[in-house]
Amino acid sequence: MSDAKFHLYYWPGLPGRGEFVRLVLEEAGADWVDVGLLPESQGGGARAMMEALGQGAVPAYAPPVLKVGDLEIAQAPNICSYLGERFGLVPPDEAARLHARQFQLTVADVVAEAHDTHHPIAVMKTYEEQKEPAKAHAEVFRTQRIPKYLGYFERVLKANTRGGGRYLIGSDFSYPELGLFQIVEGLLYAFPNAMRRIASQVPGVMALRERIAERPRIAAYKSSKRAQPFNPKGIFRHYAELDEPNAMK
Repeated sequence: MSDAKFHLYYWPGLPGRGEFVRLVLEEAGADWVDVGLLPESQGGGARAMMEALGQGAVPAYAPPVLKVGDLEIAQAPNICSYLGERFGLVPPDEAARLHARQFQLTVADVVAEAHDTHHPIAVMKTYEEQKEPAKAHAEVFRTQRIPKYLGYFERVLKANTRGGGRYLIGSDFSYPELGLFQIVEGLLYAFPNAMRRIASQVPGVMALRERIAERPRIAAYKSSKRAQPFNPKGIFRHYAELDEPNAMK
């Protein structure tokens, strides 16, 4: 096993909820290892991830799990909050920290609803077993929920006068902006046609997405082999029948 200070346990081959944690670790310049991507001979892989769920004084329900020495914590928003505060990726005052958690939890709400577009009935059933309900669920998500969520973050950016419409909190970058970046990336992958329509309604959010993509550590990570691309097994999935018709055709 690696002697890195932070060990992240998440499914290999998926960005998923683990990606929100990865982005914070990368932006912080932390000494960390993605255990799921290690060979089993080095204590990694899916088996190590599953074993991590049953360990510790407080077992985790599901990944991601972050191990820091004897401390083990789970739930992506909780881990991101811990790391963001530890590495100074949020102002130190209580209000800023609470608002950062508020935004990260809202990001988690988007993730849950995005997942439900392709699994609206049961997680344990395949997409093919629930395609028709998925179409109805995805239509509501595309037409109502995505604009509402992204519109909320657009209002937050505009309301933050100290940030000049560029930042969620105060006058500088904070860790929940990484979460917002990742959900926009996921929505662009899963619903490209719908997002072409919605993007013009949230120019501040789309500009923030571009700024985060250009941050040196994030750009380096996303262009590396360690960054796992979106795919049909993840939370954000692209099924043409769940997206809007392509107006360009």
